[in-house]
Amino acid sequence: MNLTVYLSGEIHSNWRDEIIEACKTKDLPIEFLTPVTVHEASDDVGVNILGPESDKFWYDHKAARINAIRMKTSIQKADLVIIKFEEKFRQWNAAFDAGQAAALGKPYIVIHPEEYTHALKEVDAQAMAVAKNSGQVVEILNYVSTQQ
Repeated sequence: MNLTVYLSGEIHSNWRDEIIEACKTKDLPIEFLTPVTVHEASDDVGVNILGPESDKFWYDHKAARINAIRMKTSIQKADLVIIKFEEKFRQWNAAFDAGQAAALGKPYIVIHPEEYTHALKEVDAQAMAVAKNSGQVVEILNYVSTQQ
């Protein structure tokens, strides 16, 4: 089964690369979509394209709206969404992506540390799986895309 998978969530670690490389090694028929993962590019896209902003609110607002175009279209195109929550930063956008996936009827898998279980209970309740690491996600992708 060919799958299109959107990798949402934190951009401070190499978890996406781990999943993509492991799936390539297993020769899984998966196309991956991602948000912009270069933090500065993501934060500055609004002013870089639409012009400078002296107010930080509008600076961030411009970037968020442009980034949302990529995120929303990727979720709509995806067959499955993987969403990672990390420990250092709170990814409110990742929780929003989970809500969008649920609203669109897109299955999603979350990855997060066990201590986030209570805080993310509503997000987890709609997920098809709650994984603790990228390896578990790769095994799910392997099962879903290769089992007859």
